[in-house]
This record gives sequence, C-alpha cells and structure tokens, in this order.
Amino acid sequence: MNQPAAGFELDTDNASNTATLRLYGSWVDAASVPEFRDVRAQLTALTVDNLRFDCDELGDWTTLLMSFLLSCASYCEERGVDVDTEGLPENARRLLSIATSVPAHQRQQPAPRPWWHVRSPSEALRELLDDLRVSLAFFGDICIALGALIAGKANTRFADFRTFCYQSGPDAFAIISLTSVLVGMILGYLGAVQLQQFGAGIYVADLVTIGLLREMGPLMTAIVMAGRTGAAYAAQLGTMQASEEIDAVRTLGVSPIEFLVIPRILALVVTMPLLTIYANLLGIVGGGIVAGGMGISLLQYSSQAGAAVSIAHIGIGLLKSLVFAVLIAIAGCRSGMQSGRNSAGVGRAATEAVVTALVYLIVADASINILFQHLGI
Repeated sequence: MNQPAAGFELDTDNASNTATLRLYGSWVDAASVPEFRDVRAQLTALTVDNLRFDCDELGDWTTLLMSFLLSCASYCEERGVDVDTEGLPENARRLLSIATSVPAHQRQQPAPRPWWHVRSPSEALRELLDDLRVSLAFFGDICIALGALIAGKANTRFADFRTFCYQSGPDAFAIISLTSVLVGMILGYLGAVQLQQFGAGIYVADLVTIGLLREMGPLMTAIVMAGRTGAAYAAQLGTMQASEEIDAVRTLGVSPIEFLVIPRILALVVTMPLLTIYANLLGIVGGGIVAGGMGISLLQYSSQAGAAVSIAHIGIGLLKSLVFAVLIAIAGCRSGMQSGRNSAGVGRAATEAVVTALVYLIVADASINILFQHLGI
C-alpha cells in the first residue's frame, strides 16, 4: 500500500499557548523526509509554552523520525518549551524517553593559551616523560609481536610484507637517485674548493667515497624515506584509525601490531640497506662528475675511490641504515596508531611522524658516530 510522502503541519492554540505538530506520511525515504530546520523556522516565529504531537496519520517510520523528534526535543529544551509526547507512537515515545534521559555530553575545550604563554620546565619535562613512556610501551608491543612472529604465532601476512617492500623500495628509486647524485656532487664541490689549494685535487675521490659510505649515504637516504615512507605509514594507519578499521581488527581478536605494524617495519628494514648501497653508488658517480670537471680522469678517480673503500666504512653505513629504518618505521607507525579520528588528526599524525623521525635520526647518527670514534673504527 502506497503511503503519502512524509510531512508536517504546525498549528497553534493561542488560548492555551500550545502548538500542535501534526506528522503524517511515510518517514522511511531519507530523500523525502523534511528537515528539522523547517520546523525550527516556524517555532522560532511563535511564542508557545507547550508542544504536543499528533500522529494519527503517521505511516511507516524509521530512525529518520527519531532523529527529527530528538532535534525537536532538544530545541524545545533550549527554549524552555514543555514537550508532550502522548501523541507519539508507543515505540517512538519510549525511544525518545531513553534518548533524552541523559543530557548530551559536552566536550570541554581547553582554554586557548595566550601567545606570550611559556611552558614551565616542569610542564615540559612532564610532557617529555609521558611521550617517552608511550614510546617505550609501543616499542615493547613491537618486541612482543616480533617474538610471536619468530615463534610462528603472529598474524602477519607475507603478502603485506611484499607489498610494503615494493612501496618502500622500487617506488623510491627516482627520488633516491636524484638526491644521491646531487649529494655526491655537493661533496665533490666542497672538497674541491679546499683540496685544489694544496694541489691535492685527486683526494676528492676519497672525500666523496668515505663521506657517502659512512655518513651522507645512509643519512640522506633515511631523511628521504622519513619524509616519504614514514609519513605514508602514519597517514595509512591514521586513516584506518579514523575509519575504525583498527578497532575492527581488534574486535576480530587480531593484534594490530602484528597485522599492520610488523610488515611495515620489516619491509623498511629489508629495503633501507639496499637503498643505501644504491645511493652510495650514485653519489660516487656524482662526485666523479665533479672530478671530471677538475681535470681528473675517470681511471684516476675510480682507482682512488676504490682504494678508499673499506669493509669498516661499508659496515658502519649499513649498520646506520638498519638503525634508521627501525626508527623511521616506529615513528611513522606510532604516530598513525595514535592518530585522532578525523582528517585533522591524520594530518597531525603525518607531520608528527616526519618530525619525530628526523629527531630520532639526528640523535642516533650522532650517538653512532661518537661510539665508533671511541672504538677507533
């Protein structure tokens, strides 16, 4: 049986200062259901103390009607208008009673700080300790998940690992190639300016090779990957957090760390050393371009660069790349897993991932350099 479209009529009784809202038709199709703002406009123009409902001609209804009634009840509460729900269907009356029995939660917005406000040392220290505690807890969860993976009990899929390897490896070749060649050329120019004054231009090859293998190769690769892959991890997981996909994974009894974080960390750990080797080779080529402009032949440059290469230099660079890969992946995944549940939260997570990763990289690089300096390597 076809029912008329949903609608309403608002009648007033000036003698009793009461308004009657007559609802009729089928409140099922969202496209034809009237919006509350139409009722609001009419109620605002009236001065009444009571509002009652007439639903004698009301047809089928769904939650669309309840949303309409709840908006109406909230508006009347704000205006101090008494609502008589006796005219509503029994089920609708019960649902409306439940919905209005508890006041809506009002989120307390923190008061904005004035621009001249400066955090006290104790406040900054407390925030730092809280952030350190959360980071250590997240790192502990990762260690537990890795233990489960080694024991063969983790919910980690090889297909995801392979996909992330491709995203963080071959997809990054273009930007790594560009930055590596330019960094090699920059190192070559910096060394050439000084070494030519002493007639030692041939040692540009040593400077470029050792500088790339030990320092600039792994560090520049890590910085590029922090801005590229670390931010991508944070954005991916942050979007999943906003759309409640991570909550769904937990509901299924699967650890999000094992299912989402571990494949990303392992993929970056595998691809970073390979990208570092690739970046070192292209950087040496970039230094060779500069050496050629100084009148150094290709044979001289390659021979001098080969003599400068050692297992210690290569090993230190690869060790740094492994450490950097873990730090970048942890920073990106942690920011994504703790992201807010809206677009602004996802944006903040991506920004936080890059900033945190860069701080980690600088601290780790300095620490490793100091360590190997004391070891004499």
